[in-house]
Amino acid sequence: MEINDDLILRLEELARLQLSEAERTELRGDLEKMLRMVGKLSDLNVDGVEPLVYLNEATGPPRTDEVAHQLERHTALQNAPDTDGEFFRVPKVIQ
Repeated sequence: MEINDDLILRLEELARLQLSEAERTELRGDLEKMLRMVGKLSDLNVDGVEPLVYLNEATGPPRTDEVAHQLERHTALQNAPDTDGEFFRVPKVIQ
């Protein structure tokens, strides 16, 4: 993967950032370092190594999915800054 100006500008747009030219240069260097580090993984010999599924061998049965300590609606809404009487009201965050 090549780190070029188009990629930096695309990342800047996706992250909704406004970077200076110096910050873009620094970001490019950081991304290149990360790619070099990840590239070293391809040099490892992993023949015969089992994939890691769990960090330890101890596995127990899954916890049952039970509703517990549920608040009544009026209690939950009691300290809310804004409600319509039935639901929480929050500012719109998606345009």
